[in-house]
Amino acid sequence: MDQKKIVIGVIGADVHAVGNKILYHAFTQAGFHVINLGVMVSQEEYISAAIEADADAIVVSSLYGHGELDCRGMREKCDESGLKGILLYVGGNIVVGKQPFEDVEKRFKAMGFDRVFGPGTPPETTIDALKEDLGVAE
Repeated sequence: MDQKKIVIGVIGADVHAVGNKILYHAFTQAGFHVINLGVMVSQEEYISAAIEADADAIVVSSLYGHGELDCRGMREKCDESGLKGILLYVGGNIVVGKQPFEDVEKRFKAMGFDRVFGPGTPPETTIDALKEDLGVAE
């Protein structure tokens, strides 16, 4: 299988490293080539890493609730940087307070994210979605 490359990291001023490590191991074991940027990653860092690695997808994590602010304009920046159509995922605790997930998902999709995952989503769910969206055969 042609190994698909994904860039992962925790966006903004977020320092939650545990989930990031779990995702890194899960994605690697699932056969992906993972470029892990760690914590406190800016949109620009995701984009330059994706360009450098010729990545197939960017998976943004956020756990401190400010993902909505941190992710705003990211699709446009990707497009302007030559990453038009790159797969963009976001997941975690991405908004402040308890909000219906359907509303949150709509807002992030309106921002150009292909898939949105709520808090506590198992890595397998994201892996299945990546395989489906990137056309990876089992």
